[in-house]
Amino acid sequence: MVKAYFVNHTHWDREWYFTTQDAQVLSDQLFTEVLDELEEHPEANFTLDGQMSIVDEYVEIHPEARDRIHKLVNRKQLFIGPWYTQTDALVPNAESLLRNLIIGILDARKNFGEPMLLGYLPDTFGFNANLPMILNQVGIHDFLSWRGTNFKRQTKSVYFKWKALGGKAVFAANFPLGYFTGQIDLESKRNLNDFVKNRLDKGIEFEAIHGNNSEVLVPSGIDQMNIIHDLSKTITQVNQYSKNNIVISSYPEFMQKLRMKALPEFQGELRYPTYSRVHRTICSVRSRNKRKNFKLEQVITRRLEPLMVIAQYAGIPISNGIVIKLWKLLFKVQPHDTMGGSVTDNVAVDINERYKQAFEIADGLENYIKKRLAQRLSLSDHDILVFNTDPYNFKGRKNVEIISSSANVKFPAQNRAIIVDCKEVKSRPHIMQLTPNGYEFKDEPGYFKLKVSLYVEMKGLGYQVIHFDDSDSLMPKLTLQQGNSIANNLVSIKYLDGKFSLVTKNKTFADVISVYDQANDGDTYDFSPLRNDHEVRLPWTGKIQTAKTEDIEKIQLSGSWTLPHDLTDRANSQNSQKVAVSFQLTLTLFANSPVVSAKLIVDNQALSHRLRLRLKTGLKTDNVHAQIQGGFRKTTNEKIAANWNDEFVEKPVNIYIFDRCVGLNDSKVGLYFLGKGQKEYEKKDDSLFITLMATTGQLGKPNLLWRPGRASGDTTSVGHVMMPTPMAQEMGFNEFEFGLYVPSGSQLNEEKISQVIANWYSPSVSYQMQKHNLFVNRLDNKLWDIEFPQNLPQLKQKETWLNIKSDIEVSAFYLSYTIKNCLVLRLSNMTNTEKDVSYLQDKEFIEVDGLEKTIAQDFKIAPYDMITLVKKI
Repeated sequence: MVKAYFVNHTHWDREWYFTTQDAQVLSDQLFTEVLDELEEHPEANFTLDGQMSIVDEYVEIHPEARDRIHKLVNRKQLFIGPWYTQTDALVPNAESLLRNLIIGILDARKNFGEPMLLGYLPDTFGFNANLPMILNQVGIHDFLSWRGTNFKRQTKSVYFKWKALGGKAVFAANFPLGYFTGQIDLESKRNLNDFVKNRLDKGIEFEAIHGNNSEVLVPSGIDQMNIIHDLSKTITQVNQYSKNNIVISSYPEFMQKLRMKALPEFQGELRYPTYSRVHRTICSVRSRNKRKNFKLEQVITRRLEPLMVIAQYAGIPISNGIVIKLWKLLFKVQPHDTMGGSVTDNVAVDINERYKQAFEIADGLENYIKKRLAQRLSLSDHDILVFNTDPYNFKGRKNVEIISSSANVKFPAQNRAIIVDCKEVKSRPHIMQLTPNGYEFKDEPGYFKLKVSLYVEMKGLGYQVIHFDDSDSLMPKLTLQQGNSIANNLVSIKYLDGKFSLVTKNKTFADVISVYDQANDGDTYDFSPLRNDHEVRLPWTGKIQTAKTEDIEKIQLSGSWTLPHDLTDRANSQNSQKVAVSFQLTLTLFANSPVVSAKLIVDNQALSHRLRLRLKTGLKTDNVHAQIQGGFRKTTNEKIAANWNDEFVEKPVNIYIFDRCVGLNDSKVGLYFLGKGQKEYEKKDDSLFITLMATTGQLGKPNLLWRPGRASGDTTSVGHVMMPTPMAQEMGFNEFEFGLYVPSGSQLNEEKISQVIANWYSPSVSYQMQKHNLFVNRLDNKLWDIEFPQNLPQLKQKETWLNIKSDIEVSAFYLSYTIKNCLVLRLSNMTNTEKDVSYLQDKEFIEVDGLEKTIAQDFKIAPYDMITLVKKI
């Protein structure tokens, strides 16, 4: 007889083919019934899906329920948290995943009591290989999930010890038959004998066999399902029919028992589509949102939060509350369906609105900090504030945008200024102006909007003021003209006969980048090939131009591809309708930079297709070297049997996920792709294929070549309908930014690659206080001059507040959530060797965990691990 620990829960998708507002309507009644049932039956308990956001939203409409929830949480009848939202675990970066936990846990403790400290992700579409390390940062050592396991290829047990890249581990409990293994709905209640015989006992047997387990976990719940009424009575009746012993339990209770057992170990990602679908190609669906997600993560962690620390040092107080609101908006676009893109267009509209709101908060806060600092420094309209938001030295180029009455300006010689772009704004007559004499009408003079590249050398975390003057002479300017090659002191690029070659001193990469197109017969869950179709190379033909100055060179190809309009046209090539898809590829080299910066703009006019970028390396290797959340891993293509669907529910294609960087190397030289929101890669021979976009017009489709059977998204379930998703076709302009990097010799190691990544992503943050256009920075018009207190710290024209070594990546740098007048510095060791940062003790840092609780002062970072430090400001 097997002892089965029965856990009643609900799985709560915030949105899917229904909106968040729909879900709130459902929660209004359902959550109230949960509270009533738990108070009436103190022997029962219920898990509210491991995410705090749905509790927040319920209390927003039921403020009187706060105390009820607190009491039930304290009595361990109601289990909430630890996440703020049920996150995707492949697309968000490590800091987003960690901050989701930190904010979720702190919110729970502040408002409702101690959360469930388990890594509970019951429906997420697969898990990155370093997630156990991230969970450990907040003291979580248990993990529960459904998807991604394979008991033949990974571990033979549903219960195992899952190890991160560097060895940190969690105790993992898998429910391979789903979080609905023991789901008891009303129909099951009416036919308990059939339910037990045909479903429950079979599920228990499956979990018992896989690992020879005498005790198993049985989750009971499903999407938006209510609590089981009078659970104790129901379980008593279940035990009359079952050959097993069913007991009411909770996830924490079961995991506590699991920790006492000797478990097999597994190290690696969880993405096998064995017992359930993981949608291995979902990371290219609604690709615009993946790129927005990447940009927003970078804006918060590389721009805004460091600026807030600078503001604190400069005596400009900023509330953490508004930034936590910003993080929560980000978390609300990162759940698995939302981030994956497997939602209706109605939901997609809501997602776009969240991104809009988030960027407005971020831009507004940045605007506020920069203008207040400029006011404190009494800057003129010919002064530019240039920031270094990283806590280590910067040497290189940053772009500044200025408004000037003349296009001819002059910067100090050491800045080696280059005009990247120039736009003239004509004068406007009879414009109203408020003066001390009242409103007057005057002619508003014209001006020029200049984008200027400046060379700067800066210490860590600070700013410098750079003055410019009007001039009679012209600054160097990037102007396109005829040409087919560019170079700096490290790299050269040449376009010849429709191909680009990349040359370094160690290797020539012929035909280094190209674009491939293929029909997409899939849906918002998966790419799937159209039967009898194949991937084709698109030609690099068109107008080629170059622009060159002393420190910057770029090459630009503008052209157009001819593609079939839709799937019908691709299937019927004889009489197919064709559309023109224009493109513009720009490759830029900066002096002394090893990275080729690239931008590909595609005006998409074709339906249901996939575009991929091929990197041809010419290197012989079986392994791909991919940076993921908090580290690097190697992937090798696995053989796919002809009868793969005997083992898998979708084709286990060799398409893998990276975070920011992926490449091939032969231990002597490598070619790496640096992405800005691109996530999927596939190795073919000596090439890497990076998915740019995979467009589709349906939420879910049945009988796909790579995913046979039912439609995902329930669209072919009884009573459901097919749901068109025209927004997922991503028509119009799509911009893809990326970099190419060729490390070799001593540069070919994870520490150096991480440094190059961090430097390439370093943002250009600057500010000019001017009155020609008060809407260049949206809030300038409402940020009036103020009288600052006399006791504020004195500020100089150049300031630096923190300078650390750049050999370890900075994951985050922000104002403390729990300690007044403190900053938090989180470092990420992206290498396979331990790092010692004890020198930071001399800078008065204290080692804490992710929740800012003091721990042993070791100041060592294990391989592929993190350390969190705090310091008084």
